[in-house]
Amino acid sequence: MTLSLSQISAAAADAARRIAPAWPLEATVAVNPFLGHTGETLAETAARLARTGGVPVTMRRDWYLERIADGRIGEDDLCAALAACPYSGEQRLDVEALLMAAALPQPAPSPLPTLAELAAELTGTDWPAFLEDRIGLWAAGHFDRGQALWGERQEEREWTSWRHWATHDLTPEVHGLTGFAAFAAGLPDDPAEALVQGCAALQVPAAALPTLFHRLLFSLGGWAQHARYLVWQAEQAGGTSPALTDLLAVRLAWEQALLIRFPALAPRWAAVAAAHAAPLTPDAGQIVDAILQDAADRAAQRALADTLAAPVAAPGMTGPGPERPTVQAVFCIDVRSEVFRRALEQADPGIRTLGFAGFFGIGAGHQGFASDVMEHRLPVLLPPMVQSCSGGHGPQAEQADFAARCRSRAVRAWGRFKLAAVSSFAFVESAGPLYAVKLLRDALGLGSAAPAIAPAPHLHPQPSPDQAVSMAERVLRGMSLTSGFARIVLLAGHGAHVTNNPHASALNCGACGGHAGDVNARLLAALLNDPAVRAGLVARGITLPADTCFVAALHDTTSDTVALYADALPASHAADLAALKRALEQAGTTARAERARLLPGGGSGSALRRRGRNWAEVRPEWGLAGCSAFIAAPRARTAGRRLNGRAFLHDYDWRQDAGQGYPVLELILTAPVVVASWISLQYYGSAVAPQHFGAGNKLLHNVVGGIGVVEGNGGLLRAGLTWQSVQDGTTLRHEPLRLTVCVEAPEAAMTAILQRHDGVRALFDNGWLHLFALDAAGQMTRRYAGDLRWTDGDTAPQPGRVAA
Repeated sequence: MTLSLSQISAAAADAARRIAPAWPLEATVAVNPFLGHTGETLAETAARLARTGGVPVTMRRDWYLERIADGRIGEDDLCAALAACPYSGEQRLDVEALLMAAALPQPAPSPLPTLAELAAELTGTDWPAFLEDRIGLWAAGHFDRGQALWGERQEEREWTSWRHWATHDLTPEVHGLTGFAAFAAGLPDDPAEALVQGCAALQVPAAALPTLFHRLLFSLGGWAQHARYLVWQAEQAGGTSPALTDLLAVRLAWEQALLIRFPALAPRWAAVAAAHAAPLTPDAGQIVDAILQDAADRAAQRALADTLAAPVAAPGMTGPGPERPTVQAVFCIDVRSEVFRRALEQADPGIRTLGFAGFFGIGAGHQGFASDVMEHRLPVLLPPMVQSCSGGHGPQAEQADFAARCRSRAVRAWGRFKLAAVSSFAFVESAGPLYAVKLLRDALGLGSAAPAIAPAPHLHPQPSPDQAVSMAERVLRGMSLTSGFARIVLLAGHGAHVTNNPHASALNCGACGGHAGDVNARLLAALLNDPAVRAGLVARGITLPADTCFVAALHDTTSDTVALYADALPASHAADLAALKRALEQAGTTARAERARLLPGGGSGSALRRRGRNWAEVRPEWGLAGCSAFIAAPRARTAGRRLNGRAFLHDYDWRQDAGQGYPVLELILTAPVVVASWISLQYYGSAVAPQHFGAGNKLLHNVVGGIGVVEGNGGLLRAGLTWQSVQDGTTLRHEPLRLTVCVEAPEAAMTAILQRHDGVRALFDNGWLHLFALDAAGQMTRRYAGDLRWTDGDTAPQPGRVAA
């Protein structure tokens, strides 16, 4: 029976949705590798990914058994996980049966083979590696973003470009795939017709299409993820992109060609196709693994509950109080800010810190000084809301910008000269030794400590007065900062100054689209210092004192230094600024000392100031490794509590939000929480399945096309976190846990929001995130149990142990 185009198109669309996008290196952001699976539970996803990729979705069982043996996972954690498991059936497991099952050998998941793998078994030739090489070479040229000296036919859609490549590539013929060039030339011009033809040739039943197509796309690794990114970008702009469907047609064409060349594979392939058509259900082992992971999550939740319940003396943070803070410092919710915020409050008890998404509510498409590139400095889930640029106005500013652009073009031309095929060897022979001084200087940490400060950014075009006031009001209410303003309100974005790191943007602010947060902080400071905006805010119930000044800053998370943009601060605040600088320096010393103990070869805290300038350093910092919780509540609930850089902290006061219908709560649950889930699950995926969801070993990386990296000299693009980002060389430094979200807000308000947002609800209903309601004392009293139900929290301390 011939499959219809509509059946094939629907299956292709389903498979495409299960591929997570991967952003280019210039603006790398964390992406949940399970993005297309959030409508399924962990066990169901394990069944699907075992079939389509051979991917484990949990740790090896000995990892859990070790935690059970030493008491980190208690008996009550196991009992609660067993009770919550929806797959127990009529004969519910008890703890003893669970531990017996967990002690059994755990076979690695094995995917259904592709035709390339079957051909390899038949012929002894590694056809999967050959396909990775040929597809990778073509894709590197086609998707290139300016790195290649000879570009491919990038103006053509992917299918057309590949067919042109394939009809002129004689390597398959030499390798034994005779007639391949003629086969490629004879394929339909329309990739949709090629999919129909390929499915007919392979005699694929309709029920097999979804997982077969997913299997083929998954075998393309990061190239499929880059194509999914192109689709994502096109859809965000209101259009479409054929990139991923075209790649599917390319991959299916290779399968078809192999079956034509090796017809003896037909019987075995028929069995594989029939297996793809079988229903997807988790097996007993996958259910056991999901229960063990849930128990590990619950154990971590108990530890968090203990931390939040412990009595603590936090000067100045036990309540709102009548005393005006000396400074209010707003940091990104990023887990790295937790360490610095705690150190800053310790350095000066008069300073109160707040947490807010690091783009500070200014979703800008920003054009830097002397740059032609439009940077999206906002969460990738959102389109830019305003435009901004750096530099001034008038003839002098335009002349300076033009001169800078000329210098930039000259630098780019010099770079291309260094890399060109004709001149590169001559360049190394003649000028190469001159770079020895620079290499030695950087290796000894004697280079520049930070990049030069860019000219001040400004919104362009300028918003109307009413738009500007609305923007300022939205941000202040989102921060729950509408009264009690200090003389200085610090707006601290964050970035990471590192050297020789292709994944440098991954250490920047995810809320700023993989860029540093300085631009957004400076834009908001200028907006809130504008007298006209302040006057407009009064009519909306927010009065800023005349002596309150907003100061932008950039927190370098690698060195824990803070650069202030305080040129416009009046002389009346000179003493306040000097005191703030002293507190920031002291906080940096404290934070560096805490972080140095966790980094391999960290040495003293002072060594961290130079770590980012070392071109040979593979771990300049840990990034967001260890992230495990998201807390939206007043700072008083967490102040003084040592959360060890593992919690996203978002200031939120539901009492200020209730009268408006909880718009801030809705924004938190649908934006920052979702972004945090992407970060958490990327670290989780890179820890449990580094070969499939990780970028591999930094020491073997080569940058391809300005897009991503390959491990070695070719093959598949690698997406995700590098192995050095989650382990220290011997042990895993990121504990793979699903994020626990704690919100101080009425259950009814959160339930209503989940009811309106199916995608967010699916994350909690299917266990990709855990949700708790905090009471007025900041305790984790109620757990979201799925299906819009709440139960009493089961996070009380449990002293007992279970013998493995």
